[in-house]
Formats: sequence, C-alpha cells, structure tokens
Amino acid sequence: MVEALLDGLLRVLQPNALVYMLFGVFIGFWVGILPGLGGTVTLALMLPFVYGMEPVQAFAFLLGMHSVVATTGDLTSILFGIPGEGLSAALVLDGYAMTKKGEAGRALGANLMSSLVGALVGAAALAAAIPVVRPLVLSFGAPELFMLAVMGIAFIASLSGRGARGLARGAAAGALGLLVSSVGQDPQAGILRYTFGQLYLWGGIDIVPAVVGLFALPEILDLMVRRTSIAATAPTEKLTGVWEGVKDCFRHFGLTLRCSLIGAFIGIMPGLGGGVAQWMSYGHAVQSAKTAEERARFGKGDVRGVLGPGAANNSKEGGSLIPTVAFGVPGSSAMAVLLGGFFLTGLVPGPDMLTRHLSVTYSMVWTLVLANVVTVALCFPLLPYLARLTAIRATRLVPFLMLLVFLGAYTANNSWGDILVAVTFGILGYAMVRFGWPRAPLVLGLVLGDVAERYLWISVARYGWDWLGRPGVVVFLVLTLAVLLVPFFQEWRERRAGYVLGGAAHAD
Repeated sequence: MVEALLDGLLRVLQPNALVYMLFGVFIGFWVGILPGLGGTVTLALMLPFVYGMEPVQAFAFLLGMHSVVATTGDLTSILFGIPGEGLSAALVLDGYAMTKKGEAGRALGANLMSSLVGALVGAAALAAAIPVVRPLVLSFGAPELFMLAVMGIAFIASLSGRGARGLARGAAAGALGLLVSSVGQDPQAGILRYTFGQLYLWGGIDIVPAVVGLFALPEILDLMVRRTSIAATAPTEKLTGVWEGVKDCFRHFGLTLRCSLIGAFIGIMPGLGGGVAQWMSYGHAVQSAKTAEERARFGKGDVRGVLGPGAANNSKEGGSLIPTVAFGVPGSSAMAVLLGGFFLTGLVPGPDMLTRHLSVTYSMVWTLVLANVVTVALCFPLLPYLARLTAIRATRLVPFLMLLVFLGAYTANNSWGDILVAVTFGILGYAMVRFGWPRAPLVLGLVLGDVAERYLWISVARYGWDWLGRPGVVVFLVLTLAVLLVPFFQEWRERRAGYVLGGAAHAD
C-alpha cells in the first residue's frame, strides 16, 4: 500500500504529467471565475483531448482542472455575490456580506485556506477509504439516502433566524423550493407537472439560472440604487486582511475540519452532489454557534459562514471519486463525465483500480493535493488586487456584472428560457430580501427536492413501508430530530441563563 502511494506520487511528478496538471490548473482557474460554466461542462469539453494519453497524464489534466474550478468558483461569490457555480451559492450569504463591509481580503483568505484544508481532507479520505470503501458504500441503500436528504432539509431550521417565526419562514421557503423542484416531467410516472404547456419546463427548473438570479440580481439592483461601490468602505486591508482570513481558518480549525469531513461524506453518497455538501456545512456552522447573538451574525458577514462551505466545496471532490473509482458509480455529474476518461485511457473502474492499477488510483489522490496547493499559492499574490475590484463604482461595474449573470444563466442549457428563469428568480429574491425572508432554505429545497423524491419512490417500491425500521434510517431520523430541536434547546438555555443572572442581580 505504501509502495503504491509513493509510486503514485512519483508518476504525478514526472515532467509530462506535471505539465498536463499545470495546464489543467490554468484552464480550471479561469473557468471557475466565469459563472455558470462549471467544472462538469469543462470536463465534457476537454474529454476528447485525453484520447491517446497515458492514464496518469490524462487524470492529472482532468482532475487538476476540475479540482481548481471548485476553488476559484468561490471568488465571484465572495466579490460580487454571483455564484461561480449554481450549486455553490452558500458562500454568497456571508462572503459577499463581508465584501460589502470592506473585508473582501479577509473573506478571500479564509476561503482559500479552508478550501486547501478541505482538499487535503478529501484526498486523505480517498486514500484512507480505498481499502474499506466497498462495505461503506454498499451499506447505504435508497432509504438511507432519502433520510440523508431529509436531514439536509432539516438544516432549514438553522438557516432561518430565531424563534417560531423564523422557523416558519424557513420551512415555507424550503417548501417553495421543493415545489419548484417538482416542475417538469415526473421521472417515475412520466406525468407533466406545472409545465403550463411550455416545452422548456418539461426538463424542470435548472439550478444554475435559478440560483444566479436569486442571489446575484437583487445585489446588482441594490448597487444600482445606491450608486456606490460594492464595499461600503474601500478595502484598504492589503495582505494584512488576507492573512487575517488565513488565521481565522486556524482559529476555527475544528469547524473547518468537521465541515471538510461532512463534504467528503456527502461526496461519497452518489447523487447528492456538492450543493448538498455546502448547505449542510453552512447549516452545521450556524448550529455550532453557542449563543443567539452569534447565530444572528450569520448572513451578515461572519467568517465562519465562509470557512464551512469553502472546506466542504473541495473535500467533496475526493469523496465523490471513491464510488467512481471503486464501483464505476459516479458520485456526481462531473464524475459521470470523468468515467469517459477511464474508458478513453483503457481503464475499467472497479476492483482492478484497487489492485492492478492501485498506483494510478493513488496518483489521483496526489493530483487533488498538488493541484490545490498550486492554485492557492498562485491565488494569494492576486487577492489584494481582486479585493480592489470591490471599490469600483456601480456605474462602471454593473454592466460587467449583468453580463456575467446572463452569461452564467444562458450557458446552463443554451436557452433563452434560462434568462427568463434568472429574471423571475431575481424578482423573487429581491422581494424575499425586501421583506426579510431567507433565501437559503429555498435553494436547499430546490437542490434536495429531486434527490428526496427519487429515493423515496425507490424505497417505497422496493421495501413498502418496512424501510422505516432499518437501523440506518432510525439513526438518521434521530439526527434529524436533533437538528430541529437543538436551536430550541439553545434558546431555552439562553433564556434560563438570563433568568438566573437577572435573579442574581435582583438579589444583589
């Protein structure tokens, strides 16, 4: 095992493989900055170029490119409030809020360092799981995956403010997201739902234009009204602000590590995807706050809201490679495209990748590590200059941002209908901001709706209602109830502490 691990490193460090990896990193860097394009589309476009390459060279190129997209895609989310990928919107909540306060450098530094930690954890998870991955993945059936999705939806409670009113608004926003996710053709019965005779809606509402419109357009409209720069104060913090963000990662290293593990675990589960990992990590970050005052800071520029999603966004890549390599079952849409790379290089995912071609498998681990280290090293010198973009006046910046928004929306399906969806969700997002409704639960419901419906249908069709008694289902059900009850318990404990302190003050 150790010999194969070292052999994998030496293969990646060979000149040809290293050059291909650096070329992939270069492409992935710029693709990540362009909203809407995403790593999956880029993998599909670059796949034909690996024909005839050696396996290590091909995967150094493809994985180097894809792993970097997950890192640089966060930059536009933080700087402009425009998600680099549709499923990576969790960073907008606190990252963009920090930018508006003039702390763009700190947010970028925290994000880059947490992304590096997440990538290392994801690669370590891939390396450690190779010997034991088979029983782990096979222990999760459709019922467990459905309950995992339900637990993700339960995080709505921690994303929706305080008290019963916040919980009700979050639940309503999440229910709206579930409703929107049901638009289109029912995958089980083939029945059309809420299509209103429009052919475009047969395929459902795409997540990319919906999320880009929901988060980006309200912020751009706010910029147009204020006619100022994004940052309320000019970002004077040069490298000091960036390094403050790096320090934040180590101040909250426990949270960063836990969110990295959440991302790796979600990545292992086929079909859940990166959006689930980011939102569940953000929800965990909110629930890790000890007081109501701390929880109230989230969404207004708390650095922990940047660390959690940033770590999970990268760690999920290592996790999603596990079922792809071991069973040929893609852990995400990007991994489904990557399967084509296996066949183009003459490899077959499965037991051979864990025995005969073990060194090639470990070369993928090293590619994830090295590509992210190179990306972070290249990004740090650029961060002070990127932060200065937030000081540009709105009259000059808005046209560029509008171009990014509509380009990101259109490239989802190359359809003008995507532009209309982005505008519609932009209006909805502005109304939600105006009246104080949370947008995060809506996105979470939209992301998890298809997953929950699919696995519920399979569970009932396969097991009837007996699946409710499966041990894994019971465990996830208990965890879901805990997720819902913890905020109430924390609020009760704070009221009780306030009562005790008030009583003591009165006695004095």
